[in-house]
Amino acid sequence: VAATLGLTLMAGAGDLMMVFLALETASISLYVLAGFLRTNRQSTEAGIKYYLFGAFTSGLTLYGLSLLYGFSGTTNMYALADPLGNLMISGAAGQFNVIVALLLILVGFGFKISAVPFHFWTPDVYEGAPTPVTAFVSTASKAASFALLIRFFTVVWPPEAEFYWTLLLAVIAALTMTVGNVLALVQHNIKRMLAYSSVAQAGYALIGVVAMTQSPFGVAAVGFYMFMYVLTNLLAFSVVIAVNNQIGSDEIADYASLGWRSPYMAIALVIALLSLAGIPPAAGFFGKFFLFAAAVDAGFTWLAVVGVLNAIVALYYYLTVIKVMFVDPNDDMSPVPVALSYRTAMFISGAIVLVLGFLATPVFNWALQASTELVARLP
Repeated sequence: VAATLGLTLMAGAGDLMMVFLALETASISLYVLAGFLRTNRQSTEAGIKYYLFGAFTSGLTLYGLSLLYGFSGTTNMYALADPLGNLMISGAAGQFNVIVALLLILVGFGFKISAVPFHFWTPDVYEGAPTPVTAFVSTASKAASFALLIRFFTVVWPPEAEFYWTLLLAVIAALTMTVGNVLALVQHNIKRMLAYSSVAQAGYALIGVVAMTQSPFGVAAVGFYMFMYVLTNLLAFSVVIAVNNQIGSDEIADYASLGWRSPYMAIALVIALLSLAGIPPAAGFFGKFFLFAAAVDAGFTWLAVVGVLNAIVALYYYLTVIKVMFVDPNDDMSPVPVALSYRTAMFISGAIVLVLGFLATPVFNWALQASTELVARLP
């Protein structure tokens, strides 16, 4: 409940003090949740690593926020653009000060969304934390962090600083996609694979953040992508939780013949993986299409090309899991039962992911309408 409160406040914060308090309320709660299984060594390790990385990045972020207050004399996010703009045009020293504050704040945002090079905590925490907590961190935390990231860069940074943060985020997006997908290729644990997949998905979403200065299209693309991603990841982790409850393993090799032992769960996982890979008719196809289109429209064609190439690389490890479920043999061919609660969760999330694949335009138009007002706040 405390984490949910913090994430909600993150998405709606309009003051630097509230931004930091919301970040800490959510983060500290998630540290506790990651280490919730006190008798489990992996869970304890996940909680400690998450806490140590988070504490370090929180300190840097707070220092960056304090610099913004020092430069402007206000903590109101909507009143920061003009003083920062004046500082940018005052000379090289002023530009240096704003860039330093930008870099420090990006450390905190990059940690929350698992962007490279602040992603090191992600695989260990995803693997060690209780799987329902992993699902919560990978969806709710990331969605709220992107909501704050978009609002922060929309209303805080002046046009004079746009070149620096768009170029910086473009480079981070390209690195995040590439590193996440390449490292996911060699994973044998499905939770670690989904962790690096989550890193790569953050890189895709950052493409829309880079493109948002040109039109509301980029913001709407991120909004649609996050909506799709949350449902898709919940679908994937609901299968992972259900399988672990029955066979006691998260190793991809132990998913062998799951397509015959539990067709319901296997089909649900196939839908989730195809959506993450961007294969129609799942919603992930249109999610990536909107992001790449926004990048091309904003003049970042090279970033869209990097995204397409990474989507091709990602196909390999997603299809590998599908191959294991339907092709690889298993000595144990006994049925894997699925509880009614998990079947219900899989059906609802899976159905929405497929429906979004056929009715993406109305939902995207809804996101576009909502983003128009936000982009209109640009200084």
